[in-house]
Amino acid sequence: MALKKKPVTGMKDMLPREMEIRDYVIQMIKDTYKTFGFTSMETPCVEHIENLCSKQGGDNEKLIFKILKRGEKLKIDVAKEEIDLVDGGLRYDLTVPLARYYANHANDLPSPFKALQIGNVWRADRPQRGRFRQFMQCDIDILGEPGNLAEIELILATTAMLGKMDFHNFTVRINDRNILKAMAGYSGFKEEDYDEVFIILDKMDKIGAEGVGAELVEMGYTQENVDTYLALFDEISGDIEGIRYCKEKLKGFLDEKIADGMELIISSVESAKEADFKVEFDPTMVRGQSYYTGTIFEVTMDEFGGSVAGGGRYDKMIGKFTGQDTPACGFSIGFERIVMLLLENGYEVPRKGEKKAYLIEKGMHQAGILKVLAMAKEDRAQGRQVLIANMKKNKKFQKDQLIADGYENITDCYRDSVEQL
Repeated sequence: MALKKKPVTGMKDMLPREMEIRDYVIQMIKDTYKTFGFTSMETPCVEHIENLCSKQGGDNEKLIFKILKRGEKLKIDVAKEEIDLVDGGLRYDLTVPLARYYANHANDLPSPFKALQIGNVWRADRPQRGRFRQFMQCDIDILGEPGNLAEIELILATTAMLGKMDFHNFTVRINDRNILKAMAGYSGFKEEDYDEVFIILDKMDKIGAEGVGAELVEMGYTQENVDTYLALFDEISGDIEGIRYCKEKLKGFLDEKIADGMELIISSVESAKEADFKVEFDPTMVRGQSYYTGTIFEVTMDEFGGSVAGGGRYDKMIGKFTGQDTPACGFSIGFERIVMLLLENGYEVPRKGEKKAYLIEKGMHQAGILKVLAMAKEDRAQGRQVLIANMKKNKKFQKDQLIADGYENITDCYRDSVEQL
């Protein structure tokens, strides 16, 4: 069997240029989020299959890389269904493992718990631009805070980090699942049909209002209900006035506290933001995960053509582990998409110190090598990044490569003159 040098479909090798940016972004994320009081934690990449298939992950549950049972537990000859063969899977996000983690360690954690989690996740998805089957997620979550302070801090922290990455003029879109339900109820849809209605509504940016209306009618909903529903979206503006309109228009269907909370979030973020972006109320935004219970939000960038971060409130998830609901809200950055945009824009990682290279002539005597090692040690003590390499025959090409990699100072070390350096 011939060996294959290309990575598995949907996976990727990472060259030093990309790794330099990835490492820098990860450190920037950690440093920025820690200034907002978030603390690092970690969960295993393998999760119980029962947790992954608990109907909380939406379509992600169809994309799980499942792990077969091992040894005596694997009984293929008597298995009747898939669950008889598997007992674990690679996590498809960081939120479900976090809920299990908190349920297991709540007594040892502060309240509220402000978690920072960075790690790879896996989905058997169709690979496309900016999307791989293995990719890194960077999540911040606030567990145990029922008020809107959680949403405000999550949005401020995430946008501050994006601002430090030199992203400008992006948009934070915000909505609430309760507003979605109130609009559907006002329009005459039955509660048991909400999820189906929202799945179609989620296509609004792709097929437009006319397409959404046609699909709703095709699914058997009355034209009157559909017309009433779509008219609401024409009447609601994408600012605080739009929220106030919902509060008045949807009386009897929408708790006023929900509208007041949305207004507080938007006004607070606009007042305290540290980056250049706008906040937009978007009543068409759904977000696919079924575990969201309240506020939902996304960050979109024109140059990417989609969201680069997203999250929301999921107050019911932890209770599935403990039997007691715990308020929870999180924001996840599309790390791979951010790195891709930085690479495409030619982003340069800020240099902390000079990069210096020593090129040693072939056949260098021991005393000369020791001399170069001593000089390199002194340079590192002074904060320089030092590379020692043997000279190649094509020294000009070698130096051009080093210069391209940021080595401003290159020293040639020859046998007969190294002691004079």
